[in-house]
Formats: sequence, C-alpha cells, structure tokens
Amino acid sequence: MEDYNAEFKPTTWAIKNKTSIYLATLFITILGLITYNSLPKENFPEVVIPQIFVATIYAGTGPADMENVVTKVLEKQIKSISGVKKITSNSMQDFSTIIVEFNTGIKIDIAKQKVKDAVDKARVDLPNDLTADPEVMDINLADLPIMNVNLSGDVDLLQLKEYAEDIKDRFESVKEINRVDIVGALEREIQVNVDMYKMAAAGASFMDIENAIRFENMTISGGEINIDGTKWAVSVKGEYKNPLLLNDLIIRTSMGGTIYLRDIAQIVDTTKEQ
Repeated sequence: MEDYNAEFKPTTWAIKNKTSIYLATLFITILGLITYNSLPKENFPEVVIPQIFVATIYAGTGPADMENVVTKVLEKQIKSISGVKKITSNSMQDFSTIIVEFNTGIKIDIAKQKVKDAVDKARVDLPNDLTADPEVMDINLADLPIMNVNLSGDVDLLQLKEYAEDIKDRFESVKEINRVDIVGALEREIQVNVDMYKMAAAGASFMDIENAIRFENMTISGGEINIDGTKWAVSVKGEYKNPLLLNDLIIRTSMGGTIYLRDIAQIVDTTKEQ
C-alpha cells in the first residue's frame, strides 16, 4: 500500500512563518478599523420616495361634488403621465387629495414637474371659484418630525403657548436640530367688534377706524437731539401694550366729527378661531 501525503504549500508556509501571519492579520485589522472610522455616515440618511402629493381646497363642496368636479378632472390628466405606477385619491368635504406614485428610478424633480404640467392642463376644466389653486408637493421624509412633545397643564392656553415657545427656543439651540414647529397652539387676536348702527349714526366708516388704529399703533423715529455735545436718538413709542387702551382711541370721521372708538365698537382680547 502506497503512502501518499498531500501538501498544500500556502498552509505549510503560513505554519512556518506564523509571526509574519500574526503581523499581517494585525495590520489588516488596524487598516480596516481606520477605514471604517473614516467612512462618511449619516444618522438619518435621505430616503427618496417617488410619490407626488396634489392637494386642492374647494370650500363649501361636499365629497361627491368634490370628486366629480375636482378629483376626477385632475386624475384624467395625471393618468396620461408616463412612468406612473399607481394613483390614489380621496375626496372629502372641501378637500381633495391625490397621491401619484411613480416607478422607481425617476428623479423627484422630474416627477414633480410632470404632475405640475398635468395639473396646469386640467385648470381649464376646474371650477373658477376654487378656494386655492391645486398644490403639488413632493413627499420628503426629512421634513417629517422625529419626535413629538405634547404640553398640557392647569393653565390657560395662551400661557401654555408661551411655555411652548420657550421650549422651542431651547430645542433650536441644539445644533443637531434643524427645525421645530409649534402645532395646535392658539394665536392671540384683538377683535374690534363694530356696531354698524352706531358707526353709521356717527358718520364713521371702516376705513376711518382702520386708519386710526394703523397710525396710532406705531413707533416713529424722531431723529437726534444734541445735549451737551452728545447726540441722543429720539423716538415716539406709540405701540399699544394693553389692547384695551384702544377704547380711548379718537376716531376722526370723514364728516369732520370726532368720537371715541368705545362709542361705536367693543374691543375683545381673545384668540383666533381654532
């Protein structure tokens, strides 16, 4: 019986030169770690979704009419676009939404322009009294919030908004945060509720009231004044700190008369309608 021993030369060489193998392994490991640490990495890599969103507002229109006079008209033109994979639409009270999904590989700006062109072609068949023209937007995941912070407490809503604005300023001071939005907070509104009959009896108009408020509620620069060789800036600060002081505002009517605003209107410090 013949004794045959096969020998794999690279293995034999590695065994005889194990020190060189150890050094080569160490060198490759160090080189790999250096390369890994130098590779550019993103915590939130951009994800491109080939979808375009079309939103249309037509106030006072029911879902059925919204679908017939807006959604279907837009869909007719959008369906003729090449490269469209799927169209999803939804018609609601006063609102129409269409999501156009394209095949992968198309550039978002090109897809968006194609949808804009289709919407422009459909304008001639859309109602002339639309509340707002159809808005074409691309879906950008980078604009989606990564965290929501909800505030609540046993305080009035305006005070709660002040706390929210303070927190927003602190969040925006963090360099990794790009943008912070406050959603759902009430906005302050000063209402001037005019009594039409009293205004007509006084001979005033809405323009008289508007001009009086506009020109009284402002800060005006008065130039400079020289005192003992030092120039001081002079300004007349007329902005209202307390909106209830508007009651004492003098209205000069177009007929030459003068009245107080409180005589023909009620000042209400409130918030905008939610």
